[in-house]
Formats: sequence, C-alpha cells, structure tokens
Amino acid sequence: MAPRADGRLNHDLLPNEKGPQDACGVFGVWAPGEEVAKLTYFGLYALQHRGQESAGIATSNGTQLLVYKDMGLVSQVFDETALNALQGHIAIGHARYSTTGGSTWENAQPTLGPTAAGTVALGHNGNLTNTAELVDLVAERYGSQRRGELARGNTTDTALITALLAGDPDRTLEATALEVLPRLRGAFCLVFMDEHTLYAARDPQGVRPLVLGRLERGWVVASETPALDIVGASFVREIEPGEFIAIDADGLRSTRFAPKSEPRAGCVFEYVYLARPDTTIAGRSVHTARVAMGRRLAIEHPVEADLVIPVPESGTPAAVGYAQESGIPFGQGLTKNAYVGRTFIQPSQTLRQLGIRLKLNPLREVIRGKRLVVVDDSIVRGNTQRALVRMLREAGAAEVHIRISSPPVKWPCFYGIDFASRAELIANGLAVDEIGASLGADSLGYISEEGMVAATEQPRSQLCTACFSGVYPIELPPADRLGKHLLEQNELPLGAPEDGLMSILPGTGGATALEHP
Repeated sequence: MAPRADGRLNHDLLPNEKGPQDACGVFGVWAPGEEVAKLTYFGLYALQHRGQESAGIATSNGTQLLVYKDMGLVSQVFDETALNALQGHIAIGHARYSTTGGSTWENAQPTLGPTAAGTVALGHNGNLTNTAELVDLVAERYGSQRRGELARGNTTDTALITALLAGDPDRTLEATALEVLPRLRGAFCLVFMDEHTLYAARDPQGVRPLVLGRLERGWVVASETPALDIVGASFVREIEPGEFIAIDADGLRSTRFAPKSEPRAGCVFEYVYLARPDTTIAGRSVHTARVAMGRRLAIEHPVEADLVIPVPESGTPAAVGYAQESGIPFGQGLTKNAYVGRTFIQPSQTLRQLGIRLKLNPLREVIRGKRLVVVDDSIVRGNTQRALVRMLREAGAAEVHIRISSPPVKWPCFYGIDFASRAELIANGLAVDEIGASLGADSLGYISEEGMVAATEQPRSQLCTACFSGVYPIELPPADRLGKHLLEQNELPLGAPEDGLMSILPGTGGATALEHP
C-alpha cells in the first residue's frame, strides 16, 4: 500500500507503515456559466486527505460527457490543459482510496456506464456490504456477460452500482436510481450525473458525511464542508440519510428512498481522525470534538509530566485539550517535513538501521530532560508509536507517556475504512499495560468509548463504533461474501468480459476516457 500523502501524515514515521486509510472524497457541482472543472479540482484538493491513490473529474455540457482520471494526487493528475478541456456546466469529482478492488487505473473513478438516454458517470465514498448479492443481481438482469467498466477490468462495488443504473430502455436514470438505491447495503455517499442532471444520495444510516452547498449560480455537493468553503459555496444542510437529490435546470428536488425510521450510524472515526479538523459533521465541529477528547483523556488518564506534545497533525487538537485540562504546558516537540508526499522508493537496510524518518524529527532542545505526554489519535499495529518512543528517548526525553484519543482498535471496518487485518491489530493480542510495555512507553492510556462518544455530542445510538466495539449497525453477510478483493475472485458469476461500453457512442462522450492515458 502506498503511504498517506495528505498533510496529516502521523502514521508515516516509518516508511510504508500503513495507518488507518481513509474513505474516498466526492464532489459534485451544477453551475451554468462557471468553470465547473476548476471548481471540482479545488473541491477535490480540499478532500485530498480522504484518498490519495487516484483522482478523476467528469463534466457535461448538456450533450456529452467528458472524463479525465489517473493515478496519483489531485495536483499530479490535473493541470491547466486538462481542466480547460473539461467543459460544461455539470461536474463530479472523486479522490480515491481503495476499500473495494485494488489500487489500479481501471478502478479509478468516476466510473462510466450506458443508460437508456445517454451516459452516467458516478463517484462513490464508502463500502457496500452486499457486493456479492449485487453481482447476482447484475447477472440476473443483464445476463452473465460483464457490463460497462466491469468488462474493462474494474473490480469495484462502484462499477456494480454503475452497471445497475443502466436500467430499462423505457425508464429514466432518476427512476432507475430510486429502484436501485434501496437494494444497496452498507455505507455509500454517491455523486453521479448524466448529460443534464447532477444526482447525489446518502445511505440510510448516514455512515459517511455528505453536505449540500449553494453557489450564486448553482449548487455543490461534497463529502465535507471545507470543500464548500474552498469554492465559495455557502453551507445549506447535510444531505439526509436515505435521501436522493437531483439538480437540473428546474432546480433541486429531493426524494427519500429509505424511511426516516432507519437508525443512524454516523462513523465516530470521522471525528477521531478521518475528517479535516475544520469540518462540521451533524452540527459538531470536528476540531472542537477532538479538543474535548483530549480534555476527557486528561481526566481519565492523568500523569505528572512537564510537557504535552502532539503527533502532528491529527494529534494536535486532542493534545491542546489534554494540556488545557491538565495544566501541563503544550509544546511542539516534533517537527514535520511538510513537503514529503507519497514515495515508492524503498529504503535500503542500511538506511533503515540509521532510522530513516520521512516525516517527523524531534526538537531535541524542547524535549531533552522532559517528562512527555505524547498524544496521538489511534494505535493500529503499534510500529509507528514504538519507533516514536525510541526516537524521543534517543533525543533525551526523561519519560514518555502515550495518550490515545480513541479506544483500542480491535475490529475491522466494512463501511469504508481500511485498517490493518484483525490479526495485525496490536490491541487484539495484548492488554493495555502490555501494549505500553511493547511500545517502550512509561505509561499508556486510551480514552474510553464513553468519553469519545461524549466528545462528539451525538447520541450513542446514532454512531457507529464497530472498529472499537465489534457491534456492527448494518448487518454483514457471511465472511465468504465479504472482502476488499471480492470482485477479483474468478468464481463470481460475471461471465466472460465483453465491451459493454460500446453502447456509449462517441457522440455522447466518455468512450475514449476508458482508454489508459
């Protein structure tokens, strides 16, 4: 897996050490007279932390779709020439981390598919839990031949949704969507479009965030509120769980595809780590929630110390809260190389032995002789924190006390976060004091689940804490019908590939976008 490259790189002290990987970021805009491709580019720029493997933008000028996507960061994929070529008044964009299907060009989004009246382009944030069931549904409806991008090697649940949206010849895309959406299970925030209309939908539990914004001459849909801010859109509201919206020349219309009685299950890890600190989710500032987690952590796990330091950047708000509550001074004991992006260069064994540090380095004059409280957001394998403790001791720290602003991660996520496997999660094999000893820390304290939830100011009944509690709010299928690489297994009944996108005529755009750039 490629290392994170989002500016908060606290899990990359060790080269290629994999931390919790984010869900994806989605963005959509309907704005006649605006440069929608550039608006989408900047919207994705604000959502880069949610996925760094690939990026793509689709636009429509009312008669044809144009799509450009490639592997890499948003700033690497697009330049002025590419964006100027993406003309139109509707656009959707996607920044991907692979939670279903491998990290390949074929799996980059938006995905394309034929519809009865033209073309659909779709971007997805989340992870479906009934992928195997949907494979059966595609085969049942359209035969065993692979359809759309499934025929071009796409192995994502997104491509399955896109194939299902092809619909029947006498149905509109909107009508087909309202029939397909209730069949989807798991976490999904979708933005999609045809030649004339922008669509968005959020799963009935509202696992991942999705917000609606207003431009002077249009509308914006995005995964997080900072993407609205960056393009100058005003926040209107969250898109409700189970809501489907359509935006076209007639304005915005909203339809429910699932009853409001469905229990909400917003991802608590968005507050802990995934979302940007300047995001607001369910009316709660993420930064404020993280500071509150730090305060609660200081109450639950006090210690005599000289300095509180964060692991940059996502540990910073909680460290501020810990310092405020404990009265221990806050300081910056670690400096971060902000210009190191993703790297595929593997360090030699000699460099490893020298303790290569791509991202963080200690400020020796700040920490020498000090008893430190080091605040981080989570522990997955423990390798990063172990290296960090060793580095701080070598730099002269007298004591190192680790404080974590989330409970022990013990369970996998099936709703859009890619943690290490359960066997690799350090909290599954050791008690808290044993983990602390394994890390070489003088003490270790995790916030309680109750303290974490309280900091979000959301009802416990409306949050998903599955990665901490093992309680999954959306029913899971049998283990053999789950998994990131399910669609890459040959036994699934999708039949021999055919060029299912031949029905997309060159005149309606999109066909050439499926050829590798």
